Amino acid sequence: MAQTWLITGTSSGFGKALATIVAQNKDTNLVAAARHLDDLAYLDAFDAKRIEKVVIDVTDEDQIKAGVAKAIERFKTIDVLVNNAGLGYFATIEESDMDQVRYMFEVNVIGLANMTRAVLPTMRRQRSGVIINLSSALALTTLPTMGYYSATKYAVEGYSDTLRQEVADLGIRVMTVEPSGARTQWSGRSSQKVVPTIKDYAAFSDSVASVADSVTQAPGNPKRIAQVMFAQANASEIPAHLPLGDFAYHGGLANLQGLVTEIQSRENISLSTDD
Repeated sequence: MAQTWLITGTSSGFGKALATIVAQNKDTNLVAAARHLDDLAYLDAFDAKRIEKVVIDVTDEDQIKAGVAKAIERFKTIDVLVNNAGLGYFATIEESDMDQVRYMFEVNVIGLANMTRAVLPTMRRQRSGVIINLSSALALTTLPTMGYYSATKYAVEGYSDTLRQEVADLGIRVMTVEPSGARTQWSGRSSQKVVPTIKDYAAFSDSVASVADSVTQAPGNPKRIAQVMFAQANASEIPAHLPLGDFAYHGGLANLQGLVTEIQSRENISLSTDD
Protein backbone atom coordinates (compact mmCIF):
# COMPACT_ATOMS: atom_id res chain seq x y z
CA MET A 1 0.00 0.00 0.00
CA ALA A 2 1.32 3.44 -0.92
CA GLN A 3 2.60 5.60 1.91
CA THR A 4 0.87 8.98 2.25
CA TRP A 5 2.91 12.08 3.11
CA LEU A 6 1.42 15.40 4.24
CA ILE A 7 3.95 18.22 3.96
CA THR A 8 3.34 21.84 4.96
CA GLY A 9 5.07 24.82 3.38
CA THR A 10 5.59 23.15 -0.01
CA SER A 11 5.69 26.35 -2.06
CA SER A 12 9.47 26.70 -1.76
CA GLY A 13 12.62 25.59 0.04
CA PHE A 14 12.85 22.26 1.85
CA GLY A 15 9.11 21.69 1.50
CA LYS A 16 9.17 22.05 -2.28
CA ALA A 17 12.28 19.89 -2.60
CA LEU A 18 10.80 17.15 -0.42
CA ALA A 19 7.38 17.33 -2.13
CA THR A 20 9.10 16.85 -5.48
CA ILE A 21 10.85 13.70 -4.22
CA VAL A 22 7.61 12.28 -2.83
CA ALA A 23 5.71 13.14 -6.01
CA GLN A 24 8.27 11.29 -8.12
CA ASN A 25 8.20 8.14 -5.99
CA LYS A 26 5.74 5.56 -7.29
CA ASP A 27 5.19 4.12 -3.81
CA THR A 28 4.04 7.36 -2.15
CA ASN A 29 1.03 9.63 -2.19
CA LEU A 30 1.55 13.34 -1.61
CA VAL A 31 -0.65 15.86 0.16
CA ALA A 32 1.07 19.17 -0.53
CA ALA A 33 0.01 22.08 1.65
CA ALA A 34 0.64 25.75 0.97
CA ARG A 35 -1.08 29.06 1.61
CA HIS A 36 -1.71 29.56 -2.12
CA LEU A 37 -2.54 26.77 -4.58
CA ASP A 38 -0.93 28.70 -7.43
CA ASP A 39 2.43 28.09 -5.75
CA LEU A 40 1.99 24.35 -6.28
CA ALA A 41 1.78 24.42 -10.08
CA TYR A 42 5.16 22.66 -10.26
CA LEU A 43 3.42 19.47 -9.10
CA ASP A 44 1.37 19.34 -12.30
CA ALA A 45 4.35 17.64 -13.92
CA PHE A 46 3.73 14.51 -11.84
CA ASP A 47 1.05 11.82 -11.53
CA ALA A 48 -2.12 13.62 -10.40
CA LYS A 49 -3.64 10.35 -9.17
CA ARG A 50 -1.17 10.35 -6.27
CA ILE A 51 -1.21 14.07 -5.44
CA GLU A 52 -3.65 16.23 -3.50
CA LYS A 53 -3.08 19.96 -3.14
CA VAL A 54 -4.54 21.66 -0.07
CA VAL A 55 -4.63 25.22 1.20
CA ILE A 56 -3.21 25.40 4.71
CA ASP A 57 -2.01 28.47 6.51
CA VAL A 58 -0.78 26.86 9.73
CA THR A 59 -2.04 29.82 11.76
CA ASP A 60 -5.61 28.98 10.65
CA GLU A 61 -7.04 26.02 12.59
CA ASP A 62 -10.05 25.70 10.28
CA GLN A 63 -7.77 25.34 7.27
CA ILE A 64 -5.70 22.75 9.14
CA LYS A 65 -8.77 20.65 9.97
CA ALA A 66 -10.14 20.93 6.45
CA GLY A 67 -6.80 20.05 4.85
CA VAL A 68 -6.25 17.01 7.04
CA ALA A 69 -9.84 15.84 6.43
CA LYS A 70 -9.33 16.18 2.69
CA ALA A 71 -6.12 14.16 2.87
CA ILE A 72 -7.82 11.34 4.76
CA GLU A 73 -10.86 11.40 2.47
CA ARG A 74 -8.60 11.09 -0.58
CA PHE A 75 -5.99 8.59 0.62
CA LYS A 76 -7.64 7.10 3.77
CA THR A 77 -4.53 7.63 5.89
CA ILE A 78 -1.61 9.87 6.72
CA ASP A 79 1.61 7.96 7.28
CA VAL A 80 4.13 10.80 7.40
CA LEU A 81 3.52 14.37 8.57
CA VAL A 82 6.26 16.89 7.78
CA ASN A 83 5.88 20.13 9.72
CA ASN A 84 8.00 22.25 7.43
CA ALA A 85 6.16 25.60 7.29
CA GLY A 86 8.08 28.29 9.12
CA LEU A 87 9.69 31.69 8.94
CA GLY A 88 12.67 33.54 10.35
CA TYR A 89 13.32 36.79 12.16
CA PHE A 90 16.58 38.71 12.42
CA ALA A 91 16.93 41.39 15.10
CA THR A 92 18.62 41.99 18.42
CA ILE A 93 16.53 41.03 21.43
CA GLU A 94 16.08 44.64 22.53
CA GLU A 95 15.08 45.97 19.12
CA SER A 96 12.70 43.20 18.11
CA ASP A 97 9.11 43.98 17.14
CA MET A 98 7.09 41.83 19.52
CA ASP A 99 4.11 41.62 17.15
CA GLN A 100 6.39 40.02 14.57
CA VAL A 101 7.87 37.77 17.23
CA ARG A 102 4.42 36.61 18.35
CA TYR A 103 3.46 35.86 14.75
CA MET A 104 6.64 33.82 14.28
CA PHE A 105 5.76 31.78 17.37
CA GLU A 106 2.26 31.27 15.94
CA VAL A 107 3.75 29.85 12.73
CA ASN A 108 6.83 28.00 13.97
CA VAL A 109 5.44 26.56 17.21
CA ILE A 110 1.66 26.81 17.55
CA GLY A 111 1.04 26.04 13.89
CA LEU A 112 3.28 22.99 14.07
CA ALA A 113 1.50 21.82 17.23
CA ASN A 114 -1.95 22.29 15.72
CA MET A 115 -0.97 20.37 12.57
CA THR A 116 0.32 17.53 14.72
CA ARG A 117 -2.76 17.48 16.92
CA ALA A 118 -4.97 17.24 13.82
CA VAL A 119 -3.05 14.23 12.47
CA LEU A 120 -2.42 12.30 15.69
CA PRO A 121 -5.90 10.68 15.95
CA THR A 122 -5.36 9.01 12.56
CA MET A 123 -1.87 7.81 13.45
CA ARG A 124 -3.09 6.50 16.81
CA ARG A 125 -5.88 4.53 15.16
CA GLN A 126 -3.53 2.91 12.68
CA ARG A 127 -0.82 2.46 15.34
CA SER A 128 1.83 3.79 13.01
CA GLY A 129 3.19 7.04 11.66
CA VAL A 130 6.19 9.33 11.37
CA ILE A 131 6.18 12.99 12.40
CA ILE A 132 9.05 15.10 11.09
CA ASN A 133 9.42 18.51 12.70
CA LEU A 134 11.70 21.02 11.00
CA SER A 135 13.84 22.53 13.70
CA SER A 136 17.16 24.27 13.09
CA ALA A 137 20.85 24.23 13.85
CA LEU A 138 19.92 27.25 15.95
CA ALA A 139 18.12 24.93 18.34
CA LEU A 140 21.49 23.31 19.05
CA THR A 141 23.42 26.55 19.38
CA THR A 142 22.68 30.26 18.96
CA LEU A 143 23.86 33.39 17.16
CA PRO A 144 23.41 37.12 17.86
CA THR A 145 20.29 38.69 16.25
CA MET A 146 18.59 35.30 16.01
CA GLY A 147 17.49 34.92 19.61
CA TYR A 148 13.74 34.83 19.07
CA TYR A 149 14.03 32.53 16.07
CA SER A 150 16.21 30.21 18.15
CA ALA A 151 13.59 30.39 20.90
CA THR A 152 10.93 29.05 18.53
CA LYS A 153 13.17 26.17 17.49
CA TYR A 154 14.20 25.36 21.07
CA ALA A 155 10.46 25.17 21.74
CA VAL A 156 10.04 22.76 18.82
CA GLU A 157 12.80 20.57 20.28
CA GLY A 158 11.21 20.44 23.74
CA TYR A 159 7.77 19.79 22.26
CA SER A 160 9.12 17.02 20.01
CA ASP A 161 11.14 15.34 22.76
CA THR A 162 8.02 15.15 24.94
CA LEU A 163 5.75 13.99 22.11
CA ARG A 164 8.26 11.28 21.21
CA GLN A 165 7.92 9.78 24.69
CA GLU A 166 4.11 10.02 24.70
CA VAL A 167 3.59 8.21 21.39
CA ALA A 168 6.50 5.76 21.44
CA ASP A 169 4.28 2.83 22.45
CA LEU A 170 1.72 3.68 19.76
CA GLY A 171 3.96 2.93 16.81
CA ILE A 172 4.50 6.64 16.07
CA ARG A 173 8.02 8.02 15.60
CA VAL A 174 9.06 11.67 15.94
CA MET A 175 12.14 13.09 14.23
CA THR A 176 13.46 16.63 14.53
CA VAL A 177 15.62 17.87 11.67
CA GLU A 178 18.18 20.58 12.46
CA PRO A 179 19.49 22.01 9.17
CA SER A 180 22.28 24.53 8.91
CA GLY A 181 21.88 27.51 6.59
CA ALA A 182 20.72 26.47 3.15
CA ARG A 183 20.03 28.09 -0.20
CA THR A 184 16.31 28.70 0.28
CA GLN A 185 14.06 31.76 0.62
CA TRP A 186 13.99 31.32 4.40
CA SER A 187 16.48 34.15 4.85
CA GLY A 188 14.96 36.10 1.96
CA ARG A 189 11.26 36.80 1.53
CA SER A 190 10.32 34.34 4.31
CA SER A 191 11.97 36.37 7.06
CA GLN A 192 11.69 39.79 8.67
CA LYS A 193 14.84 41.77 9.39
CA VAL A 194 15.54 44.72 11.71
CA VAL A 195 18.96 46.29 11.20
CA PRO A 196 20.21 47.57 14.58
CA THR A 197 19.89 51.29 15.15
CA ILE A 198 21.11 51.32 18.75
CA LYS A 199 24.80 52.20 18.65
CA ASP A 200 25.74 49.54 21.20
CA TYR A 201 24.57 46.85 18.75
CA ALA A 202 26.27 48.33 15.67
CA ALA A 203 28.62 45.34 15.42
CA PHE A 204 25.66 43.23 14.29
CA SER A 205 24.38 45.60 11.59
CA ASP A 206 26.27 44.09 8.68
CA SER A 207 25.23 40.53 9.51
CA VAL A 208 21.53 41.49 9.53
CA ALA A 209 21.79 43.68 6.43
CA SER A 210 23.47 40.91 4.42
CA VAL A 211 21.45 37.96 5.69
CA ALA A 212 19.50 37.61 2.44
CA ASP A 213 22.78 36.73 0.71
CA SER A 214 22.46 33.21 2.08
CA VAL A 215 19.63 32.58 -0.40
CA THR A 216 22.38 32.05 -2.98
CA GLN A 217 25.52 31.67 -0.85
CA ALA A 218 24.63 29.38 2.06
CA PRO A 219 26.42 26.01 2.01
CA GLY A 220 23.34 23.84 2.51
CA ASN A 221 21.83 22.20 -0.58
CA PRO A 222 18.03 21.99 -0.10
CA LYS A 223 17.70 19.05 -2.51
CA ARG A 224 20.30 17.03 -0.63
CA ILE A 225 18.65 17.92 2.68
CA ALA A 226 15.29 16.75 1.33
CA GLN A 227 16.84 13.51 0.04
CA VAL A 228 18.33 12.77 3.46
CA MET A 229 15.02 13.51 5.20
CA PHE A 230 13.17 11.17 2.84
CA ALA A 231 15.72 8.41 3.31
CA GLN A 232 15.81 8.70 7.10
CA ALA A 233 12.01 8.74 7.36
CA ASN A 234 12.06 5.35 5.64
CA ALA A 235 15.02 3.94 7.59
CA SER A 236 14.60 0.89 9.81
CA GLU A 237 15.61 3.03 12.77
CA ILE A 238 14.36 6.61 12.50
CA PRO A 239 16.66 9.09 14.28
CA ALA A 240 15.25 11.26 17.03
CA HIS A 241 17.51 14.14 15.95
CA LEU A 242 18.99 14.79 12.52
CA PRO A 243 21.48 17.69 12.41
CA LEU A 244 22.43 18.49 8.82
CA GLY A 245 25.40 20.53 7.66
CA ASP A 246 28.72 21.58 9.15
CA PHE A 247 27.34 24.32 11.40
CA ALA A 248 24.63 22.07 12.83
CA TYR A 249 27.05 19.23 13.44
CA HIS A 250 30.17 21.02 14.70
CA GLY A 251 28.45 24.08 16.15
CA GLY A 252 25.82 21.97 17.87
CA LEU A 253 28.39 19.57 19.31
CA ALA A 254 30.58 22.40 20.61
CA ASN A 255 27.65 24.09 22.34
CA LEU A 256 26.27 20.87 23.84
CA GLN A 257 29.68 19.67 25.00
CA GLY A 258 30.25 23.05 26.62
CA LEU A 259 26.90 22.72 28.40
CA VAL A 260 27.81 19.27 29.69
CA THR A 261 31.14 20.56 30.99
CA GLU A 262 29.47 23.49 32.73
CA ILE A 263 26.82 21.32 34.39
CA GLN A 264 29.38 18.77 35.56
CA SER A 265 31.57 21.51 37.02
CA ARG A 266 28.79 22.40 39.45
CA GLU A 267 27.79 18.89 40.46
CA ASN A 268 28.15 19.50 44.20
CA ILE A 269 26.10 22.72 44.06
CA SER A 270 23.38 21.11 41.95
CA LEU A 271 22.99 18.06 44.18
CA SER A 272 23.15 20.06 47.41
CA THR A 273 19.64 21.44 46.89
CA ASP A 274 17.89 18.08 47.42
CA ASP A 275 17.12 16.86 50.96
